[in-house]
Amino acid sequence: MTSAFDAARIRAILLDIEGTTTPVEFVTGELFPFARSRFREFLEAHANEAAAQADLASLRQEYPAAQAGRMNPPPWPSSSRTEEIAGTVAFVHWLMDRDSKCPPLKSLQGRIWQEGYASGALKGKVYPDVPRAFARWRAQGRDICIFSSGSVLAQKLLFGHSNAGDLTGFIRAWFDTTVGAKKEPESYRRIATELALEAEAILFVSDVVAELDAARRSGMQTVLAVRTGTVPAESHHPAVRSFDELLP
Repeated sequence: MTSAFDAARIRAILLDIEGTTTPVEFVTGELFPFARSRFREFLEAHANEAAAQADLASLRQEYPAAQAGRMNPPPWPSSSRTEEIAGTVAFVHWLMDRDSKCPPLKSLQGRIWQEGYASGALKGKVYPDVPRAFARWRAQGRDICIFSSGSVLAQKLLFGHSNAGDLTGFIRAWFDTTVGAKKEPESYRRIATELALEAEAILFVSDVVAELDAARRSGMQTVLAVRTGTVPAESHHPAVRSFDELLP
């Protein structure tokens, strides 16, 4: 660890997923391609269901903004059900290509992954030190929470069907971007309010310096997860390479 933080004040540990608890390669190499290849099949099977219709309605609200921003989204024809589905799939792929964090996209991905986990086609991956840390932190009386751009459903599926077993019992609360963007301090203030904790009693752990900067501005304590490579020059946060180093 590059510098100290006030461990005695920490009552909750707020964790990012991708690159922090879970290898980036699992998210980009397995989860995203799995959803991308199944959007059309999923929409054809579920487009009439209320949950899917709500996500599609939210997606349609995203489309005009993309057009207005001159980002050249693909056309979205709607003269028939077949064209509507084709246009939706094209727009969803376009959003994924831009690593969009928009909630309806994340919700749809989560529903597709739900089917994948249920069938056994997907198995969540966490680093080997994660279950050890979860057990240790809970034994210390600290809460464990998750904040990810993936939907709460997607988070619960990953930890519920992980290579270390069902880890959801260790986790007190789940947060996605419905509380706000991960690079905005207000998002972390809302999380602290929901947890009924002072911000400085929460330790946020992420591999993204801009997210840590936002959390630090909200008053939270922060730690940079460096699973691979070197500590970024722009980081002023304490750093760990393994959760074994964090609150041992």
